[in-house]
Amino acid sequence: MVMEVEKEKEEVMVTPGEVLGYSSTLIPGKGAYLHNKTIHASLTGRRVIIPPSDSPHQKRSIVEVTGHKGHGAVPEPGSIVIARVTKVMAKMASADIMCVGTKSVKEKFSGVIRQQDVRATEIDKVDMHLSFRNGDIVKAFVLSLGDARAYYLSTAKNELGVVSAESIGGATMVPISYTEMQCPLTGQIEQRKVAKV
Repeated sequence: MVMEVEKEKEEVMVTPGEVLGYSSTLIPGKGAYLHNKTIHASLTGRRVIIPPSDSPHQKRSIVEVTGHKGHGAVPEPGSIVIARVTKVMAKMASADIMCVGTKSVKEKFSGVIRQQDVRATEIDKVDMHLSFRNGDIVKAFVLSLGDARAYYLSTAKNELGVVSAESIGGATMVPISYTEMQCPLTGQIEQRKVAKV
């Protein structure tokens, strides 16, 4: 039996939905999906065929699509992002944006949550150090492009705020109210601007 082409000689560019091959001879890999025994591209990029490994169970080659100069998701006003808090100051918190919606970003985007954008009520009473800590994962709304260095983010809705935080003891904390999270190991309660689940 003749094996699938070892390595493609020319670069083949494909677009989403394009047929890459059939499940009788190929296995879908990254950037590919199977529908009715036909393998299609799920993103724009270069088609790559990986020959089968030496494993007796794998007899078919894997077909993948590698992103064409991969541009990940880009934050824009109105989108919901997931970001990691990197620095908390008296009037604002800085964060690195990791995802826009459900898509991860490939470039580095910085965001800023200003004191007035933490919550919708009692804005003047917001204490940034009681709302966020370094390393917290927050769900936020992109307000605007902000300045040249960072996007302006808001957590001023119930469903926005800290979605994951680590306690001083190193455990993943459990939300117990809109303003508190608890360490499951020590039982210690820490203040946060918690996202409603």
